[in-house]
Amino acid sequence: MRSPRLQVCELQQLNARVTGTRRDKFRWRGIRFRLLLDVWQRRIVTRLAGKVALITGGGTGIGRAIALAFAREGANVTLAGRRLEKLKEVAGEVEKQGGATLPVVCDVVRAKDADRAVSETARKFGKLNVLVNNAGTLSVSTVDTVSEEDWDRVMTVNVKGPFLMSRAALKEFRKAGGGAIVNIGSVLGLVAMKDRAAYCASKGGVTMLTKAMALDHAHENVRVNCICPSIVETDLVKGLFNDSEQGRRLRESRMGTIPLGRFGKPADVAELAVFLASEESSWLTGAAIPLDGGLTAF
Repeated sequence: MRSPRLQVCELQQLNARVTGTRRDKFRWRGIRFRLLLDVWQRRIVTRLAGKVALITGGGTGIGRAIALAFAREGANVTLAGRRLEKLKEVAGEVEKQGGATLPVVCDVVRAKDADRAVSETARKFGKLNVLVNNAGTLSVSTVDTVSEEDWDRVMTVNVKGPFLMSRAALKEFRKAGGGAIVNIGSVLGLVAMKDRAAYCASKGGVTMLTKAMALDHAHENVRVNCICPSIVETDLVKGLFNDSEQGRRLRESRMGTIPLGRFGKPADVAELAVFLASEESSWLTGAAIPLDGGLTAF
């Protein structure tokens, strides 16, 4: 019969082996979990990995949201706009998401500015894959109340701007073997609204410019699509729908036209922009997509 001391030693050794096995099992489980988590994270952040995007109006509102979304998905981003301090603020936010940024002061209605924004992007990042024409302006007027100067301002920013930026970007797209243009239009480029004559005309122009460019440059592997949002709650819009009685009434009346019962968020536009910029939409071009909570479904 084995001695009690030997039995104790054997039990201790067995316990050590079992404990070690358990430790190994839990350690491998932990390693497996971390590997799976890493794969999952890579899947959700690589839709734009390796891509370089230029976003106009990138310092505020929808442009800022698109820049942050692109960075989360792996893109490097040029932020173009007229206020350098705003661009630098957003650049800091983008870099926290892991993306490299280039803030560029650019007035989209000036051909030299458009060319410079594109060339500086290519110089820093080596290429350009995506252009987001987001910069725009608004006019509340009818044909008989809008001044000629205001009409020209709206048409120049909203239509000439995308034309100049797209023309400049196409040169780099050809070098890269293709690219994607995402125009930020408006639901008022699809349907009309009172007191928005100049704005409707300009955004209708963006819609048709999108379709024409899509046809003209499909053979170069350049896709062109347009997002047509309804009311999006940017800081500017929140200022219109303030806490005054008039602001509340205006908010309620506008909200009542949207079947989904809420205004859009900048992130709603940004997520669609990511899709249109990515290879997930590789067979989609020439589309003007209403992003309006069902407003144009009537």
